[in-house]
Amino acid sequence: MDMMEKIIKVPEYAAIKEKQNAAWGSGNYALIGSTLQLSGEELAQRMDLKPGSEVLDVAAGNGNASLAFARRWCNVTSTDYVDTLLLNGQERALAEGLDIHYMLADAENLMVDYGTYDAVVSTFGVMFAPNQKKAASELLRACKRGGKIGMANWTPEGFIGQLFKIIGKHVAPPLGVKSPALWGTGNWIGQQFGSVSSEIVIIEKQFYFRYPSPKFFVDFFRKYYGPVHKAFLTLNKDGQDALEKDILELIKDLNVAKDGSMKVPSDYLEIVITKSK
Repeated sequence: MDMMEKIIKVPEYAAIKEKQNAAWGSGNYALIGSTLQLSGEELAQRMDLKPGSEVLDVAAGNGNASLAFARRWCNVTSTDYVDTLLLNGQERALAEGLDIHYMLADAENLMVDYGTYDAVVSTFGVMFAPNQKKAASELLRACKRGGKIGMANWTPEGFIGQLFKIIGKHVAPPLGVKSPALWGTGNWIGQQFGSVSSEIVIIEKQFYFRYPSPKFFVDFFRKYYGPVHKAFLTLNKDGQDALEKDILELIKDLNVAKDGSMKVPSDYLEIVITKSK
């Protein structure tokens, strides 16, 4: 046994989340998030909750899942740690006359009582929490025994998962923080939720990113999608050109459109977990 003890550096989660908050608050995620509304609708349809069910939407962004469950007469509490996203979600709910409760909350510290909700959901949200185990434990803690946890998470191999890898190649991720795409793997989901669930059902799905052209997509995400927006700001001109080139190459490899537009499938997992204890 070595005399020197190995020192394990613990990620500075508070500082990481402060930077993440600034990233998600930059640009205008609402313009992108609203295009993903279908995923929230499909998750709500699949979970098939009875009217009056208490639902907690974690890392709700601009409220796709919140709106979907509220449209089915559930009592929804929509949470995020970015106040501007919550305000945008609230504006969407008011426009539709939906009664949704909004609460500023960190996915790793939800500040709700144990076993409060019939269902806890997240679409492309909780997967970005840097302390992944803590976030998973919070989903479980908030959910009632016999309740359901529903998620939509990008996979590592899909378009968005590969986009994360490209960004990470150009802008180093925070030390010690694992890829958010782990949430899009069955093994990791089983490790976090298997011991306290009676059933885990995972369906592989695809969402199609449709844009007028690949270049339009890069410019749009560069301007409005927080993580991409911040990545470009971090780089000098040569670095920005290299990042854009790599993203365009990825789109070229996956694009199924033949008319000059962009139609790229992105794999994700739709997950429904029934909590047993």
